[in-house]
Amino acid sequence: MRVTPDDLVVTPRGLRFRGRLFPCTRGRQGLTDDKREGDGCTPRGAHGLAGVLYRPDRLRKPTRSALPIRPRDLWSDDPADPAYNSKVRAPHAPSHERLRRADPLYDLVLLTDWNLSPALPGRGSAIFVHRWRRLGAPTAGCIALRPRDLLWIARRLAPRSRLVVR
Repeated sequence: MRVTPDDLVVTPRGLRFRGRLFPCTRGRQGLTDDKREGDGCTPRGAHGLAGVLYRPDRLRKPTRSALPIRPRDLWSDDPADPAYNSKVRAPHAPSHERLRRADPLYDLVLLTDWNLSPALPGRGSAIFVHRWRRLGAPTAGCIALRPRDLLWIARRLAPRSRLVVR
């Protein structure tokens, strides 16, 4: 797989982007080639970036294409839901994750195209790049960065940027 400077490349040493190396965390169960819902793993591969979401009450719009996270915005993580692995609005009965969280984890989110179009039930949902809880704290499968690094990266993404997990 050919990697370009526009790609966010996750390595054992951190996330490489535009000639810089950023500390990052990943799934609590490591990396996998066989991602399953709730397994705590980060899927290996080259994943396109499908969009940027941000909390307008906490952050200025980071990019022209960024979309605001509104109070009723959710992400479906129920494999039986026809809207599985997509943004939905409350009220939403099937299992979901709130995008507008009380903590700052999702103040800025880079959406990946993992398991989109079509979403295969049970293959994993909500693989994001977001801010970390703290250095070394693993995620449920996402990639997490320091807030200032995430913002720096978001402002420099190219339309062809990908998240490459090796």
